[in-house]
Amino acid sequence: MLKMTRLAVSAAVLLIAAASAVLPQMAAAQAPTAAPAAAAEPAATAPAPAPVAAQAAPTRAMEVVDNPYGLEALWKGGDIVAKITLAILAIMSMGSWYIIITKVYEQFKMGAQARAADKSFWNAPTVRQGAEKLKEGSPYRFIAESGLEATNKHTGLLGNVDLNTWISMSIQRAIDNVQSSTQDGLAFLATVGSTAPFVGLFGTVWGIYHALTAIGIAGQASIDKVAGPVGEALIMTAFGLAVAVPAVLGYNWLVRRNKAAMDMVRGFAADLHAVLLSAPKIPARA
Repeated sequence: MLKMTRLAVSAAVLLIAAASAVLPQMAAAQAPTAAPAAAAEPAATAPAPAPVAAQAAPTRAMEVVDNPYGLEALWKGGDIVAKITLAILAIMSMGSWYIIITKVYEQFKMGAQARAADKSFWNAPTVRQGAEKLKEGSPYRFIAESGLEATNKHTGLLGNVDLNTWISMSIQRAIDNVQSSTQDGLAFLATVGSTAPFVGLFGTVWGIYHALTAIGIAGQASIDKVAGPVGEALIMTAFGLAVAVPAVLGYNWLVRRNKAAMDMVRGFAADLHAVLLSAPKIPARA
């Protein structure tokens, strides 16, 4: 009995000793795992500032970088020769577009006046009444009044001239005046179209001169010394072409439209000449 009691006590002592030895190790093993868990918790909440980064990204995308070789830099950094060249090209461009727009409007108005003449003039009982139906400033009214004036002033020394020849001369002079007015401004377009490329070429040569000067002063052909003057030269070339091309195209287009308008004017004048010869004695206006 005592032997069994001693064995039970010994087993209990061994269990207590084993528990006292194992428990500290288990606590030490659990401590590192708790720490990562605690560290993982903030890590799980770390992506929360992402919206702030997302909000800051558009701000960085909206940043504007100044171009040191743009048109503004060319105007501010260019010398007086470059500025005068740019001003000349700008004046040429504005003048060309003004002439193109105004001449297109005038040609459109001439077309409307031609349709009005065909509709109302030939239905009038007399040439004078037909001319009065046309608007003031109309080339068709001007030609009709010139023909009437020729028939009324065929007296004195002018009476020695054949009536057919006299009326033809008067109407032809009126046609020449109308044609001269339709060609106003076309000479400027032709001049711009032929000289604007050379003005731009002058700016190109001037820019290359500045590039060579910068290389000579720096002693080396670095990109920062050459980029500005070469960019200035390229901009001048582009400006010269941008001014010349619309002027040339506009000139050719307006000349073709003038030819079509003058064909209608000459047809009206030929019919008027035949009408005036059929009734040469037209009473003057009271």
